[in-house]
Amino acid sequence: MRKYLVTLGFVLFFLVTAPVCTVLAVPLWLVTLPFDRNHALLHAFVCRWCHWLYLCLWPGWHVRVEGRELLPRGPAVFVANHQSAMDIVAAMGLFHPFKFISKASLFKVPMVGWLMRLMRYVAVERGHVHAMDRMLEDCRMWLRRGVAVFIFPEGTYAPVGQRLPFKRGAFRLAIEEKVPVVPVVLEGTADILDGDGPQMHARASVRVRVLPPLSPESLGQDEAELAARVRALYFAELGLQPPSTGGAQERSQECA
Repeated sequence: MRKYLVTLGFVLFFLVTAPVCTVLAVPLWLVTLPFDRNHALLHAFVCRWCHWLYLCLWPGWHVRVEGRELLPRGPAVFVANHQSAMDIVAAMGLFHPFKFISKASLFKVPMVGWLMRLMRYVAVERGHVHAMDRMLEDCRMWLRRGVAVFIFPEGTYAPVGQRLPFKRGAFRLAIEEKVPVVPVVLEGTADILDGDGPQMHARASVRVRVLPPLSPESLGQDEAELAARVRALYFAELGLQPPSTGGAQERSQECA
């Protein structure tokens, strides 16, 4: 019963406050459009609204964000583990200018999708021919404009306590564009919401950690090896036992 009450309360709260965010965001977008071509100010506003209102201020949910001082300026490829729809809200707490790469279906959600389009986040249409190539080209465009991109290299939610193979697109981008890879470790988001839910839990402890960035000089030229190396960092940081076939699994994955 407690889960149902929390879920109902959150949904009602979101339905009341999300229109307010949208109403405030649209004029901000219009006013800043002439001088903020990357929509960094709109992104900063939405990140703070969502992270504080829908995560930090919610009773029973404790949130810590560590390592913001490690975030590099300029273009970079942020990569994070993925267990819950709340991962995006947690990652917004980095308060850093970047473009999320997200499944195309989210862009169709009222208010949420409208804001994502205004901020020009990058959509990927899963299962469509050439969709990954288009997504990578969009990411290259942002990197060349000096903007970081944020990618979940597992591509979908991993079961709690496990890691899926990392797809190689994020690491190909970093190698080809010669930008840092920034590992971001997310913990506890599945304690709020498992996958897409719908049921939410009353208590959770969420931790967002930025690990030291990997400089362009340290990336090498093998995207599969880099993906395996970064994935091993997550196993170590999350206290998981890495599979003995991790390298082979990485090489079997293609883009995004």
